[in-house]
Amino acid sequence: MDLSRSGKESGDIAIPVREVKSSRSGKGAPPVVVASTTRLGQVPPTAGWRRGVGIIDLILRICAIATTLAAAAAMGTTSQNLPFFTQFFQFQASYDDFPTFTFFLAGNAITCAYLVLSLPFSIVCIVRPHIIGARMLLLIFDTLVLALTMAAASAAAAVVYLAHNGNPNTNWPALCQQFNEFCPRVSGAVVGSFLGVLILTVLVVLSAAALRRN
Repeated sequence: MDLSRSGKESGDIAIPVREVKSSRSGKGAPPVVVASTTRLGQVPPTAGWRRGVGIIDLILRICAIATTLAAAAAMGTTSQNLPFFTQFFQFQASYDDFPTFTFFLAGNAITCAYLVLSLPFSIVCIVRPHIIGARMLLLIFDTLVLALTMAAASAAAAVVYLAHNGNPNTNWPALCQQFNEFCPRVSGAVVGSFLGVLILTVLVVLSAAALRRN
């Protein structure tokens, strides 16, 4: 009666389990029966750890969506016209003048779209922490978009460096001396993309750690 009352109060159900242990004292000795109880509703420690990882994973994905979306939006809206231009000679700098910046915009937009689509799978990993398939799928695609975002950010960072410093050996001037609004925006976009790369790296590490504990 005490066992049933405590089960009702805590919300768990006590199930008696009979464990049979053989006695080594003699060949004809009867087996020793040990009674034990297992409670339903108790979360194993590993399941609780995976659920915590899933919650962190969901929060990081939302942060990565914000950073990649901000990077793509900042790059896509970057354009500057210098004030000293005439009808025939115009000095303008836009992101689509550089193929690397176009690749940067496409890479971050693809990553942002993927992260939005991956949110339901991340929620499934929280609700059902024992599911391995969803976590494995996230690990594979997180690694792919991590490589894409890293490539886009690194390529854009090289162009931004040339825009700030130029290259005297090839007579490339520093464009940022004239386009003082264009360069800070593209630089901020590159920084936001690298923040997304950092978050994606943490996501890959968390997914690998969760799969390793299975």
